[in-house]
Amino acid sequence: MPARFLRLVIIWLLVLATFWVTEPFLTGLWLSASAPRTVTPAGDLAASERSTIALFKNVSPSVVHVFARTAGTGSLFSDEQQSVVQSGSGIIWDAAGHVVTNNHVISGTAQIGVRLTSGEFVSARVVGTAPNYDLAVLQLEHPRSPLRPIAIGRSADLQVGQNTFAIGNPYGLDQTLTSGIVSALGRTLPTVNAHEIKGMIQTDAAINPGNSGGPLLDSSGRVIGVNSVIISGSGASAGVGFAIPVDIVNRVATELIRNGRVPLPGIGIVAAKQAEATSLGIDGVIIVRALPGSPAAKAGIEGATADGVIRDVITQANGKPIHSMEELTSIFEDAGVGGQVNLTVERGGEARNVTVTIADISKLSEG
Repeated sequence: MPARFLRLVIIWLLVLATFWVTEPFLTGLWLSASAPRTVTPAGDLAASERSTIALFKNVSPSVVHVFARTAGTGSLFSDEQQSVVQSGSGIIWDAAGHVVTNNHVISGTAQIGVRLTSGEFVSARVVGTAPNYDLAVLQLEHPRSPLRPIAIGRSADLQVGQNTFAIGNPYGLDQTLTSGIVSALGRTLPTVNAHEIKGMIQTDAAINPGNSGGPLLDSSGRVIGVNSVIISGSGASAGVGFAIPVDIVNRVATELIRNGRVPLPGIGIVAAKQAEATSLGIDGVIIVRALPGSPAAKAGIEGATADGVIRDVITQANGKPIHSMEELTSIFEDAGVGGQVNLTVERGGEARNVTVTIADISKLSEG
């Protein structure tokens, strides 16, 4: 009896071993898809998917790829790829061929080109730039393809939590759509010349290098901002992107198209850096120089002496304490060219109040 049981065990072990060895072959033989798989019928797309697809189809023809090189002769569209040093996105603003983009996309370049969604390459020239707002307007030169101006929305009535969509050319990849929400409103970010853009829109829609100058859209496909800045340790999207509010873009683009420039409200002063004021223990804006004939000079505001002795320090504007030139510039901008601002100016420990009329300081610098 034990011998018979042992033989049965051995037989079963042999059978199992044979199955274990041949199982992959049998599985491949019987279960492999030797013919094309049957397609599983798709279910209906969700309403949100249909809406996003429609938004992209409708808006993408209004978004272009902007690229430029610093110098060189010949065609911008040649194979000299090493000469293309800056690229980004742009928005077709009107049927006349004006394109809005970021100033930093085209700053310092000699040749600018635009690729439309039709695939057509078009040369472009600069109509005007507004570095203080990081905006520029280009003019397409003789495009053959039809142009579709983007729909304009409003940024003043945005709410945190609204859906956002960004279309652009991150890392040179054409026509990329990302989505997110309005993460925050009213952010203030610096640009150049002690200027800050107020009311910036923060979004977690993925924005990467190359998205600059492209549109941030609401769920209706209207542009609510121009993507401009990201905050990221790696330089790639970290979910903290910023767009210039369309209400500012609408005003600045109109000025650039009409006049080629944007008025710069100010009083004609050159101020010391805030770090220098802090190092001296001074809380306010130290006046280094007042431009001749400027509103500041007319109001008796004086800069430092030739041997570096500080004369005037602006400590308040319209009764509000001033700690930096950025804060002062913001008040000038709110007042606008022709408006008046009351300044508190300290000299030698004594304070006095002066009223200055805001001027277009870009004209002062030109003169």
